[in-house]
Amino acid sequence: MTTRRHDPDRKDRIIDAAIEVIAEHGVAGTTHRLIAAAADVPLGSLTYYFTGLEDLRAQAFLRHARRMSVIYEASFEGVTCREQLIDAVTDLIDGDAGASGPDWAVAYELYLAALREPALREITETWMRTSRAALERFVDPTTARGIDALIEGLVMHKTLSTGPVSRQDIRTVVERVIGTATT
Repeated sequence: MTTRRHDPDRKDRIIDAAIEVIAEHGVAGTTHRLIAAAADVPLGSLTYYFTGLEDLRAQAFLRHARRMSVIYEASFEGVTCREQLIDAVTDLIDGDAGASGPDWAVAYELYLAALREPALREITETWMRTSRAALERFVDPTTARGIDALIEGLVMHKTLSTGPVSRQDIRTVVERVIGTATT
């Protein structure tokens, strides 16, 4: 471990390390010791900055959700018509929503943890609201909810599939769902 006298980024480094540890070990395998080692900080730093492991996990999940929301929203920049929306949604799904395998591992861990820890549902709800708001620029709120669920579901299927999922198949599904729903 490197000793740092002045370490203004320590809290951020700890949160980022928690995200990495959750991605690698899951919520159940995440410990203070693993996070401290990944962040290269003394174990006591975690209790200095966070009230406990639940607080640290919640802040890590919140940071992860915010990062993913920025990627999601950027996918719709420049979209002005139905065809561009179909292309953007297809690109998002085909590109695993701009996320890596570890990003999806953290997302799935958040979803599962939120089922058991209602306090985390505010993070998932805010994340879903942000995603739907990006889509509501093009479709009504009900359709936006469906398209967002389609994106998450197809990315999950694609991520967990043992075989390839063709871009054309994804586009066909997206086109059918979006239909004439654009505003």
